[in-house]
Amino acid sequence: MRIYVFALGIFSLIITSCKSTPNSVKVVDKSRPNIIVLLCDDLGYGDLSSYGHPIIKTPNLDKLAETGIKLTNFYSAAPVCSPSRVGLLTGRNPNRAGLYDFIVGGNKQRDDLKDLVHLQADEETIPQLLKSAGYSTCLVGKWHGSSMFNSKEQPQPDHFGFQHWFSTHNNASPSHKDPKNFVRNGTEVGKLEGFSSQLIVDEAIHWLDQKEGDNPFFLEVAFHEPHEPIASPEALVEKYLQFTNTLEEAEYFANVENVDIAVGRLLTYLKSNGLDKNTLVVFTSDNGPETLLRYSRAKRSYGSPGNLKGMKLWTNEAGFRVPCIINWLGKETYIGSSDAVVSALDFLPTFSELARAGLPKKELDGQSITIFLSTGTVARNKPLLWGFYNALNQHVIAMRSGDWKIMARLKNEDGYLPKILNVHRGNEALVKNAILTDFVLYNLKQDVAETQELSTKHPEVLERLKKELQQEYKSLLNDSHVWERKQDSK
Repeated sequence: MRIYVFALGIFSLIITSCKSTPNSVKVVDKSRPNIIVLLCDDLGYGDLSSYGHPIIKTPNLDKLAETGIKLTNFYSAAPVCSPSRVGLLTGRNPNRAGLYDFIVGGNKQRDDLKDLVHLQADEETIPQLLKSAGYSTCLVGKWHGSSMFNSKEQPQPDHFGFQHWFSTHNNASPSHKDPKNFVRNGTEVGKLEGFSSQLIVDEAIHWLDQKEGDNPFFLEVAFHEPHEPIASPEALVEKYLQFTNTLEEAEYFANVENVDIAVGRLLTYLKSNGLDKNTLVVFTSDNGPETLLRYSRAKRSYGSPGNLKGMKLWTNEAGFRVPCIINWLGKETYIGSSDAVVSALDFLPTFSELARAGLPKKELDGQSITIFLSTGTVARNKPLLWGFYNALNQHVIAMRSGDWKIMARLKNEDGYLPKILNVHRGNEALVKNAILTDFVLYNLKQDVAETQELSTKHPEVLERLKKELQQEYKSLLNDSHVWERKQDSK
C-alpha cells in the first residue's frame, strides 16, 4: 500500500475556490478533472473478483482497483434503485426529495400516489452544478428519476443538467439484448442491436468524440446490468457453464463480466485519446443484489452479498454496502484498500469542490472527501442514516456512526407500522407520529456480518446512539417531502 499526496498548490487552489458560485467559472481550466461515474444496477458487494467472488472474472475493474482506491465501507443512499440514484445526484438523503421507494410508471393513478413521484424541479444535481461551472455533461443508460419518463409533465434528465442523454425509464426492455426502449434527447430511438452495457458505452464514446471544445466533462454511465431481465452474450455464458450446472447462474456471471468488458472499452478509449491524464473515475452500484426468485422474473438473480447480511431492499449491510472503486487517472492519489466510511452522498460536494462549482442551497447529507483521495481516510461530519419504510427486514431505520450501527423499528399506538411504499397526505400522520423502538446494535468493525447484537453488552453505547438516531431521524422526518395531488390540496 502506497500513499501519495497531491501537490499542495493544487489543494490550495481547490480549497480557496470552493467558495465560488456555480456561474463564476466561464473559461477552460485544465486543472479541473473530467469526472466519470460508472453505476451498476443491483451489483452485490461480493460480485467482483476483486471483492472476493470465486468465479466471476472482472479484470478491468480489478486493475482499476489495484491502481486506485478500493473502498470496503462504501454505502449507497438507499437499498433500492430510484432513491439511491437521486441521493447520488443530489448529495441529499432521498427521503428529503420524496423518493422512498423505486419509481413506477405514472400513467395510472394509485392510492399511494407513487404515480406522482419524480425528482422535482427545484432539486440541484451534480450535472447542473458542473454544467454551470463550464463542464459538458452526459448521461447514458438508466434514468429512473421520473414516473412520467420523456414527458413534459415532469422534468427530465436535461432539466437536471445533462446536455446529452441516451436513457431508458427503468430496465432495458425486453432485456439487455437488443433493447427497444431507449430515448435520445427526447426522441425514441427504436430497436437497437447489441447488449445494453456495450450500447451505452458506444454512445458515451460517440459523445466524447463529438463533444465540442476541450472543457472538462461529467459523464454518468448507468448500466442496466445485472438487474433482471438479464441477457448475456452466448460466448460468455458458455465460459461460465464450466463452473455451474445452472444456466441461469452462468447467465448472471456472464452479465457481470460483460459490464467489465464495457468498462475496459471505455478505459481503453480514454487512454487512446489522451483523456487518462486527469479523469476521476468512480465505479459503484446503486444497491445490493436481488434475491433469487423474489419475483417471477428474478430467475437469474445470483448476485452475491459477500459476507454481509441481507440483500437488496434490506437495511442490513448487504442492502446498501456496495463495491466502490475510485481511480483518478493521471493523478497521484492514495493507492490501496480503504475501510473509510464513504457514501454516494459524498459525490456531489466532492465533485463540486474539484470542479469549483459551488454548492446547492438545500441541506446536504454528504460531505467532500477530497482529502480522502490523498490519504485514504476521512472523518465523517455526521452519521449515515437510512429510512426505508418498505424494507424486507423489520428494522426499517438504520444509522451508521463510526464503527457502530444502530437499527430500529417504527411503532404507534396500533402496533408496528405496516410496509409503506410512499409518504403522502393520507399516511403522513401515521409515519410522523410513529416512535423508534426495538433498537439493535452492532459493531461493524468487529462484526461485519451483523451476527452479534450488542445492546445489552454495551448499554452506554446504545443510549448514546439512541439519542443521536432520534435526533437525526427527527430532523430527516421534518424535512422529508410529502406527496399530494393538486386537487387534494385545494
